[in-house]
Amino acid sequence: MGRSNVGKSSLINALLGRKRLARVSKTPGRTREIHFYEVDERLCLVDLPGYGFASVPAEVRQRWTPLIESYLSTSPGLVGVVLLLDARRGPSQDDRGMIDQLARLGTPTLFALTKVDKLSRSERHRATRSIQETLELPGDQVVATSAVSGEGTETLWKSVVSAVEEAAS
Repeated sequence: MGRSNVGKSSLINALLGRKRLARVSKTPGRTREIHFYEVDERLCLVDLPGYGFASVPAEVRQRWTPLIESYLSTSPGLVGVVLLLDARRGPSQDDRGMIDQLARLGTPTLFALTKVDKLSRSERHRATRSIQETLELPGDQVVATSAVSGEGTETLWKSVVSAVEEAAS
C-alpha cells in the first residue's frame, strides 16, 4: 500500500517477475479496487488503491478510504503490510497518517522505498537514512527498491515470505 503513483502495481510486477500482471499507469489513481494476486498457493499479494492525490473524481477517492480501512481491520488472513514510500520524497502527511493507523491496528509493516533507480548511490543512502531516522525505524524494516532495475526486490520478497512463514507457524 502507499500513496497514489508510488509504484505499488509496478513493484508487484517486479516481485512476481511479470511485466503486465498488475496494471500500471503514469496517471495517479489507476488502481481503483482491491486486487488479489495468489502466489504458489502460499500467499496472496494485495494491491490497494493509493491514498492522497489521484486523477479521479473526489467521490471515487472518498470511497477508497473506507474500502482500505475495512480491508486492513477485518481481513483475517492479513499477515502484514508493505508500505511504499517514494525515496525521492520521503513520508507525506498521508503516509504518516497511514503509519499511525497501522500501528493502532497492530499490523506488522515493512517499508519499501521505491524509485531508487532515479537517485545516485549517495542519494539513496541519504534518503534511506533520513526516512529511517524520521520514522524511527530499524534498518531491517526498510528496503530500498526499484521496479525498473529490480534492486531490492529479492530482499523484499524474502522478507515477505519470511513474514508469511512466521505467521503460519
